[in-house]
Amino acid sequence: MIRKANENDIQRILELLHQVNMVHYEIRPDLFKPHTTKYDEQELQRLFNNENTPIFVYDDGAVLGYAFCQVNEVMDDILLQDIKTLYIDDICVDETARGKHVGKALFDHVCGYASSIGCRNITLNVWEGNDAALSFYKNMGMQVQKTTMELIL
Repeated sequence: MIRKANENDIQRILELLHQVNMVHYEIRPDLFKPHTTKYDEQELQRLFNNENTPIFVYDDGAVLGYAFCQVNEVMDDILLQDIKTLYIDDICVDETARGKHVGKALFDHVCGYASSIGCRNITLNVWEGNDAALSFYKNMGMQVQKTTMELIL
């Protein structure tokens, strides 16, 4: 079952955040610190209480994955069309549950949620070298919108 995350999920979400961080650390140790998380307990609590940052969890008696989302809206911009977008800030499936369609279920739920609140599209970022994530998102029908590039000096 997929549901909105709550305070009872904080410790499990922190464990999953650690898994994601280590994937990023292994790909880019020049950017990511090991053995930490993107958010702490207080930040998670703040996200839970903000309607524009829903967090969904896949729960089958234990939380096996999550999707952190951000609702972004552009209105009356001089350059850009008015648009409401759901940005997937972070998605994780526990390493022991991969290949069991948890990620697809979360992604499908997020798509349904985005549609229900009037979003035109869903966006996210994938780190270069995270081939499994890139393949997953392509299989979900996503395509490249823009590319961020860097020159390391």
